Parts: sequence; structure tokens; C-alpha cells
Amino acid sequence: MKDKRMTVRDCIEGSGTEMPFGIKRWAVEDRPREKMINKGTEALSNAELLAILLGSGSKKESAVDLAKRILSHVQNNLNELGKISINSLCNQFVGIGPAKAVTIAAAMELGKRRRSSDIVKRLQIANSRDIYELFHSRLIDLSHEECWLLLMNNQHRIIDTIRISHGGVSETTVDPKIVLKHALEKLASAIVLCHNHPSGNPHPSSCDDKITNKLRNACQNMDIQFTDHVIFSDSSYYSYADEGKI
Repeated sequence: MKDKRMTVRDCIEGSGTEMPFGIKRWAVEDRPREKMINKGTEALSNAELLAILLGSGSKKESAVDLAKRILSHVQNNLNELGKISINSLCNQFVGIGPAKAVTIAAAMELGKRRRSSDIVKRLQIANSRDIYELFHSRLIDLSHEECWLLLMNNQHRIIDTIRISHGGVSETTVDPKIVLKHALEKLASAIVLCHNHPSGNPHPSSCDDKITNKLRNACQNMDIQFTDHVIFSDSSYYSYADEGKI
């Protein structure tokens, strides 16, 4: 019988008619899948990794060239790529249809989840930087504000993280009663409030100050420690505790 076992090259290239920019016609150095197999993932550029997700280009450009064009649009910043919606990917880039757009969005989400994977199980909160690392992947790509609550025991070990509100571009609503309800249900001894500023400026607004004061007073009455209120931007954060305002 004919040996039907497939080689690595067979798995990569498949069969059938190749488009003008199909993988068989690429220069060897532009074949990212083969490069990954032979040299490992770290040998690939961001464009090459993105090209693997795309799978193919178009009649006018290879997958690598398409990937380079997409990355150039976001100044080669993967955080910015993660902010582009599926519809925007389809509308802004010739050669990107729903399937490729969904693949890119899924990869961006997996990257975010990997960063925060299992962190809740092992982390004891010691400072504002721990809080920032815990919530950074959840808040950096958002075009709207979201507010999250971190619940901890008396040793500042994490009990749970809960999204308590999401809103518009400039603000979100935080109800102290809802915050305390979650804290009491989980028997939390300490809490942290976190939210993002899509504008990129982490400095608190007057509304942020009012919410912080209300929560501090409410927690004092319920014998719950209000440990911090942290405001996020893509690359920095503001901590009320670090600034001596709690």
C-alpha cells in the first residue's frame, strides 16, 4: 500500500491549487510556520506570528505582508491591536474577513487570560503594584470604563474579583451599597476598588474622589478595611493608598 503518512511540510502546505501568494510561493524566510517548527516561537517576529493566525493573505499580498500592514496601523503595539473590534478589522483591512478577524480577537483574548491565569489562586496582595498586575489585562484594552471589586481576607489573600459596573467613555457608576453587599456575602475583611480611564490619564476626577470618600466611610461603619482605590491606564496607574488619600 502507498504510505499515507504526512511529513511536516505536508502538514504545513496542504494540497490543492495555490494562490499567487500561497505559502509554496513564499521565500523560505517568509514561511513563518516552518520557521516556528525549525527554530521555535521566539525566533518569529510579531508580524510572522500574526501571519500564522491569518493563515493566508490575498491575491495582492502574502499573509506576512498583510500582518505587517495591520501592525503598522497600530504602531506595532499589540495592546492597541487588542482594542480593535472584529467589525473594525473587517472594515479597515482588505484581506481580513470575519474568520480572520475572529481568530485575531480570540488570540488577543487568550493572551490576556494567560497573563492573569491562576494569579487569583496564588497571590497575596502586598501593595498597589500587585493590584495593578492582577487587573491590568482585564482593563487595558477597554474603550469604556469598568469598575472591579477585589475581595480579600484579613491576610490580604484574594477571595474573589467581581465586576460591579461598566459605563461610558468618561465614567461609570459605583453604588457603595452594592460594594458592601458583595463584601458581606463573601465575608471579606478588606476590599480594593479598581477602574480604568480610557482617556489614558490615570489621575482621579472629582467623581472618583467622592466615590472613594463614600466607600471609606461606609467600610468604616461595617468594620471592613478599604485598602485602596486604583485607577488604571494602559501603561500606568494611580493608587489612593500610595498617595496617602485613604
